[in-house]
Amino acid sequence: MIVVSDTSILINLAWLGELDLLQKLYGEIRIPPAVWHEVVEKGSGKPGAKEIETAAWITVEGVSNQEFVKALRQDLDPGESEAIALALERQAGLLLMDERLGRATAQYFGLKYIGLVGVLTVAKKKQLIPEVRSRLDKLRSEIGFYLSAALYNRVLDDANEK
Repeated sequence: MIVVSDTSILINLAWLGELDLLQKLYGEIRIPPAVWHEVVEKGSGKPGAKEIETAAWITVEGVSNQEFVKALRQDLDPGESEAIALALERQAGLLLMDERLGRATAQYFGLKYIGLVGVLTVAKKKQLIPEVRSRLDKLRSEIGFYLSAALYNRVLDDANEK
């Protein structure tokens, strides 16, 4: 299965020290040049930059349809636009994306997507991590990752961590 990622999931998992969960769950991850630029070049010295630059299982793939990317850029940032375009071009089985508008756009085009919370939940179900709560708490308190109380509680219920 082809998996394409946007920026935020890569950065947040690297910040947690859990970037390798993506390799364990999905094998190879493909990212467009805009995501590479955001994480590795623009984000040099920040969490995720070095890990993503050196991860042999993350490959950069260009997007052919630049007119489509340009159209998406009216509402989305460069990484989101290119990630959606790349996922469509490669007929990806999964798009990793957190941003609400990006996910709505992906859904409109028929792409299956999952966000960071979903990745952590799947990782727990596959016993790759022992629990989700501490990771969600760290994301919320230390880096300001927005997660509504209702979603937080639902995730903990689903993970049997209430």
